[in-house]
Amino acid sequence: MLAIWLTALAVPSLDAAEGLTWYAKSERVDADIRDWELPKLLEKVAVATGWQIYLEPGTKHTVSTKFSNLPPGEALRLLLGNLSFGLLPQTNSSPKLFVFRTSLQEATELISPPEKGKIASSAKPIPNELIVTLKPGTKIEELAKRLGAKVLSSAEGLNTHRLQFEDADATDAARLALKENSDVDSVDSNFTVPPPFQPEALTFGSAPAFNLRPKAVPDANRVIVGLIDTPIQATGSQMEDFVLNSLSVAGKANLPDNTPTHGTSMLETLLRGMSMINEEGGVSAVRILPVDVYGNGSSTTTFDVAKGIYAAINAGAMIINLSLGSEGDSQFLHKMIQSGHEQGVLFFAAAGNEPVTTPTYPAAYPEVVAVTAGDKKGNVASYANHGDFVDVIAPGSSIVAFKNRVFLVMGTSASTAYSSGMAAGLADATKKPLSQVESTIRGTLGVKP
Repeated sequence: MLAIWLTALAVPSLDAAEGLTWYAKSERVDADIRDWELPKLLEKVAVATGWQIYLEPGTKHTVSTKFSNLPPGEALRLLLGNLSFGLLPQTNSSPKLFVFRTSLQEATELISPPEKGKIASSAKPIPNELIVTLKPGTKIEELAKRLGAKVLSSAEGLNTHRLQFEDADATDAARLALKENSDVDSVDSNFTVPPPFQPEALTFGSAPAFNLRPKAVPDANRVIVGLIDTPIQATGSQMEDFVLNSLSVAGKANLPDNTPTHGTSMLETLLRGMSMINEEGGVSAVRILPVDVYGNGSSTTTFDVAKGIYAAINAGAMIINLSLGSEGDSQFLHKMIQSGHEQGVLFFAAAGNEPVTTPTYPAAYPEVVAVTAGDKKGNVASYANHGDFVDVIAPGSSIVAFKNRVFLVMGTSASTAYSSGMAAGLADATKKPLSQVESTIRGTLGVKP
């Protein structure tokens, strides 16, 4: 069982009449409580501390206790009785408290809602940019010069280009001119894809054992998963034996030394999803192909995500993991996914970490398996998207190890990586076509009506 010690925090006090007083300056807690149900207690703690509190659904506990002048950790042990709990410090926001019976990963019911505005997602196109696909044989240089545009980037092999214009008027004029140009196949907007949630260090804990080994097989017999994400780091663990040489469509990136990137965390989560298929251990012919679409940027774009998918498929990936998303509906990205799907490629994408029904792309495209977060009973986590486009549900948190430390990553990103890993493990173990693997995943992990 994961144990995490509480750190001392300065928090506002509660009204003593409520039976619980949380002193900010002295970091001490008084309580005189009789027959409080668990939700009431956690709501009071959330108000007092500002913590985001997650509870394992179905957990029952009645609180009757009296004490004074205890530090927060000891106070919570008396308040929660035989329940387990863990506090996860946050760098730029309120800590997260997990209360659970079985495991931290099952604590998915949000007691205190996430901070408003934390997730920056918008369907507004990137100003003064257009994505232009030209017909075969047409060159972009002369056309861009004629339009007064700067070519920011090109998708090699697709004759698709990211153009930047001086202002909104120039962009609108260029869009009209391009639509009337017989050499132009399509014109699209470009959208920002916000940064994914970063892993957070646990004060104490241990990651589950990983018992798979890579199987030496010819390249043609490998199941390759394209991990479209932030860059990954070397971890020095046996998991690296499953990883192919990384690709990048976003340039060289400077990587942190002591904290795993989101991509590194998704890599480990994906491999743990594989191990769920073979809990006894053994060998696997699955390989992971990391594709960096973020580089040094805090965000990426739908154009670069599409480029990353194209690079992964060209390198042999037949399962694509997209632990990312935005509200931007990109025609170019959708066409790339449609083309891959027609070739038999299986796509998984994150549904989003807001409790809304608004479509998140690329998850909402019909060719994609949209993954939300929840518990093992099939209940959607209260922080996760639950729109009609959502197809399957998987665990919404993952514990990963990096350089002798343990980190927690939460959200539908982790759910997506688990699902992709399970699909890869099934494809390797059963040798069934990916269409049948997809049907199995949809049937097994399908969201409850």
